[in-house]
Amino acid sequence: MKTSTSLQVRLPALVFVLQVVILVLYALFVTYDGNANAKLQNNGTNPMENSVYRDYPYFADVQVMIFVGFGCLLAFFRYYGFSGMVFNFLTATFSIQWAILIQGFFQFYYDGKIHLGVLNLLYAEFACAVVLISFGAVIGRTSPVQLLVMALLEIPFYSVTEWAVLKYIRINDAGGSILIHLYAAYFGLGVAFVLYRPSLKKGHRKELTSYNSDMLCVLGTLFLWVFWPSFNSALTLKGDDQHRAILHTFIGLSSSTITAFALSAVFNKKGRLTMADIQNVTLAGGVTVGASVDMMISPVAAYALGIMGCTACFFGYRYLSPFLARHMRIQDQCGIHNLHGLTGLISSTAGICAILLATEETYGPSMYEIFSHRAPPIDDPKFLELKALIPSLKPGLGRTAEQQALYQVAAIFSTIAASSIAGLLTGLVLKLPFLASPPDDGCFDDDVFFDTPSDFDSLEVHTKTSDDK
Repeated sequence: MKTSTSLQVRLPALVFVLQVVILVLYALFVTYDGNANAKLQNNGTNPMENSVYRDYPYFADVQVMIFVGFGCLLAFFRYYGFSGMVFNFLTATFSIQWAILIQGFFQFYYDGKIHLGVLNLLYAEFACAVVLISFGAVIGRTSPVQLLVMALLEIPFYSVTEWAVLKYIRINDAGGSILIHLYAAYFGLGVAFVLYRPSLKKGHRKELTSYNSDMLCVLGTLFLWVFWPSFNSALTLKGDDQHRAILHTFIGLSSSTITAFALSAVFNKKGRLTMADIQNVTLAGGVTVGASVDMMISPVAAYALGIMGCTACFFGYRYLSPFLARHMRIQDQCGIHNLHGLTGLISSTAGICAILLATEETYGPSMYEIFSHRAPPIDDPKFLELKALIPSLKPGLGRTAEQQALYQVAAIFSTIAASSIAGLLTGLVLKLPFLASPPDDGCFDDDVFFDTPSDFDSLEVHTKTSDDK
C-alpha cells in the first residue's frame, strides 16, 4: 500500500513535541557553567582566562565541518541537492540540542543541574557528527521525519555506549576512531540493513550526479579537509599533545590525498580521475590517524597511516560496497563503511600498536598523562614521585601496556556490537508507515519533499551508454 509523504502534519507535530520536551528539560536541568555564570565573577576574575578563548576556536571549526562540510558533501546527487543539504541542516541542529541534554546527564551533571559551557557544545557536535555519518548510509531513501527520529534514538544509544566505554573500559581514543567513526559506521549499516529496498538492488534512475552537484560535493570535502585537524585535536590535552594531533592529522590527510589521485587514475579504464574518489577517499587519512593522533607515533607513521587508510577506503568503494549491496542486503549509499568503518579499524589497530610501543624513554614522565590508565594508583609510591614531576597528574589504574591494549580491543568489539544492535532497532522504528518514507520511485528526488524551482523538471535523466563508461 502506497503511503503518503506529506509533511504537513507529521513534521510540525514531531517538531512541536520535541521542542516542548527540550524546553521543559532545559528549564529543569540546564544552567550555566562557572565560566558563563555572572554571579561567579568578581574583581579578581581575569576575563582572558575564561575557557571560551580556549574552546571556542575549535567549536567554530567543527561548526563549519558539520553544517558546511557535511552539508555540501551530502549534496552529490543530481536531483537530491536540496534534501542532502537541508536535511543535514535540520538533523544537525536537532542533534546538537538533544545531545547537550543527553550527554550532559552523563558528563556535566552535578548539583542537580547540567552546567552548560562551550565545551558542552563541542561534545554535542561530536555526537552530531555520529548522526550525520550514519545519515550517509540511508541518504535518498528516508524522509526528514525519519531522520529526526533516527537522531532522537541514536544520540541516547551513542551517549550510553560512550559513557560505558570511557568509564568502565577506559581507552585512548583522542580522534574518535572508535567512539565516533566505528560507532557511526556500524549504526548506519544496521539501519541500512533494515531499510533495504529490493527494488533498488540494481540502482535507481535518479541515483546520478551532475557537473554542479559534484562541484558542490568537492567543496564540502575541502571544508572537511581544512578543518579536520581541529576535529582530531579539540579534546586532546593542551600543549604538545594537541600540537602533535594537528601535525599528524595534516600529514595523514596530505598523504591520503595524493594517494587517492594516483589510485583513481591507475584504476580508471581510460586513465582519468573519478570525482567520487576525490570527494571521499582523500579524507581517509583524517580518520586513520585518529586513535593515535596525540601519541609519539612519528610523522612517518602518520604519513604511512594516511596511505593505508586511503588504499583501504578506495578498494572498499570499488569492491566491498557492491558486495554488501548484492549479498548482505546493505545499501550503503555514501560508502560510510569505507571512509569510517574500514579506516576506523585500521586506526584502532594503529592505536593499539602505539600503546604497546609507548615507553618512558620516548615520552618521559608525561607518558602517564597521555596514557592515564597506565599511571600508578594513588597508594603506589611511584605516583608521588611522578606527581612531583607533573603536578597535574591524576591517579591511574596501574595497567601495563599489554593490559591497556586488550582493553582497546574490548572497546572495539563492544562499540561495533552496541552500534550494530542499536542501528537494527532504530531501523525497525523507522519502518513504521506513518514516518513519510518515500516510495521506491520517489527516492533520490527533491520533488517528493520540496517545492522545487521551475527549471527542476527540465533536468534530463542521462543514462550512460557503453561508450561513456
